[in-house]
Amino acid sequence: MSTSFVCFILFALASTMCTVNAGYSPLTAGFYESTCPSAEKIVKRVVNNAIAQNPALGAGIIRMHFHDCFVRGCDASVLLDSTPGNPAEKDNIANNPSLRGYEVIDQAKAELEAKCPQTVSCADIIAYAARDSASKLRGLKYTVQGGRRDGRVSLKDEPTQNLPAPFFNLQQVQDSFTKKGLSIEEMVILSGAHSIGVSHCSSFAKRLYNFTSTNSQDPSLDPNFANILKSKCPNVSPTIADPTIVQDFVTPNKLDNKYYQNVQNGKALFTSDQTLMTSPTTAGMVRNFGRQGGVWANKFARAMVHMGAIEVLTGGEGEIRKNCRVVNQF
Repeated sequence: MSTSFVCFILFALASTMCTVNAGYSPLTAGFYESTCPSAEKIVKRVVNNAIAQNPALGAGIIRMHFHDCFVRGCDASVLLDSTPGNPAEKDNIANNPSLRGYEVIDQAKAELEAKCPQTVSCADIIAYAARDSASKLRGLKYTVQGGRRDGRVSLKDEPTQNLPAPFFNLQQVQDSFTKKGLSIEEMVILSGAHSIGVSHCSSFAKRLYNFTSTNSQDPSLDPNFANILKSKCPNVSPTIADPTIVQDFVTPNKLDNKYYQNVQNGKALFTSDQTLMTSPTTAGMVRNFGRQGGVWANKFARAMVHMGAIEVLTGGEGEIRKNCRVVNQF
């Protein structure tokens, strides 16, 4: 089994090649070379076509990979539909209605089943699709190892127990990442994915209208930015209106380091983002990545690969689902 892989990070003016140690991972590069040689090409084509029609799907798929790996490991449990008496992860408030991209994974799976029946796991499809989304939105190109198997359990309450919430403080966010074997630097690096995608107003409305008993508005928010958000997010119940807002107003569909500049300037949407400035260590990382977009992109690729190996099922564990939404019936 290979213990390293080579990743290529392509920037507008230069190319950087990096070798990433994958000794922590039981996965293998080129896993489907003999069983389904076109697997990764099929996923890439489906993802590229989807993002070309709707760029927001790229952010949704990257977020899906994160939400999958942080709950039961990278086993595609986030894709399973609820069944009578068993509400699943996708119906948790962290995923419903905000998680996007299910139809892209479904299409890739359908094409793979037609080409190579019951060979490519849904978990690997998510990992490949997240990589291809980063490529489409940034130009990042890195190798994703395969060999994940699909889990057979998905429980609605588990995302709440495992995913960092948008209102978390720094210690709470750190604890969430540490429990998954990710470093503080990887936490800051992966948070940069908030340079793309959208958020429902309800995820940050407390910062605008009901922050504390002494401050109705979060003082760490740039006042002008807060006014813009208030104009787009009225102070009403989410059941009446819960619009979506882009995470980055400047380059909303480009995976770049503008996120770190936003955090420094008090223009991040979530408390969990702005809290990175409350520690000298993480604030220093934010400033560095805000200046060095290429360095961040390189490390983002490494962190995505590391995250993609969290608590994976391999070998005879789990299964290869025929349909990503339901477990196999025997």
